[in-house]
Amino acid sequence: MVSPAIALAFIPFLMTLIIRHRHYFLLFWRAVLLRKVRDYVTGLSREERAFQYVMTHGIPGDPENILSTFDTWCYHSEYLSNVGPEKGKILERLIYEKVPLTLLELGTYCGYSAVRMAQTLPLNARLYTVEMDERNAAVAEKIIRLAGFDEENGECRGVEQIISPSDEVIPHFRERFGVDKFDFVFMDHWKRCYLRDLQLLEDHNLLQEGSVILADNVIFTGAPHFMQYAKSCGKYRWKIHRTHLEYFHYIRDGMAELTYVGLK
Repeated sequence: MVSPAIALAFIPFLMTLIIRHRHYFLLFWRAVLLRKVRDYVTGLSREERAFQYVMTHGIPGDPENILSTFDTWCYHSEYLSNVGPEKGKILERLIYEKVPLTLLELGTYCGYSAVRMAQTLPLNARLYTVEMDERNAAVAEKIIRLAGFDEENGECRGVEQIISPSDEVIPHFRERFGVDKFDFVFMDHWKRCYLRDLQLLEDHNLLQEGSVILADNVIFTGAPHFMQYAKSCGKYRWKIHRTHLEYFHYIRDGMAELTYVGLK
């Protein structure tokens, strides 16, 4: 049994640990503990609760307002792993610069990043966004429609949602959707799938010289095997955009920008 003197000696150490890593404790509270409590009390997922807030407070057909309303919820109520405003600006800037016509998003989640991309796309561009979780996909569909991007409003900038595991849909993109190559790929799904899906895109010849792959969360929580491959395989030029975790300015994170150069 631990003596009171030994227990008291650990108090300064524990207090220092909590203070130094308080932002991670806060993230754990908001992303895990608070979520479980509210899931139980409301009977809804946090993604569904977020949609209810956005539907109540957002302006339909105004993408910027929908995004800012989403951000307000995430800053002040519950944490959601959207790309967020800081990284979202990097995503938008790259789309403005590269002017891609065929885009692939892996990890629709709640539709936040799909809306960010859709409002930035050229009028004749097409975004295919893939989500394996049916419940999250249902929220994303409603968010995308609420922002004004759907097949019924005459908008040329199309968003096509695909509910499927990424490794099952990537090999069949060409025959199912008539996509020859992707100009831009945004990865924001399970980090352990980044390398597998990048290699699937290569194996099925869905990348061309100049195709851009933007991968989120390569520092927190990290995708080390993906980054090691990107740096060593000789198929990509790469750089890291150093940012912060979405909605947590004191936790460092980053996005990896890869440009496909093919085999030399």
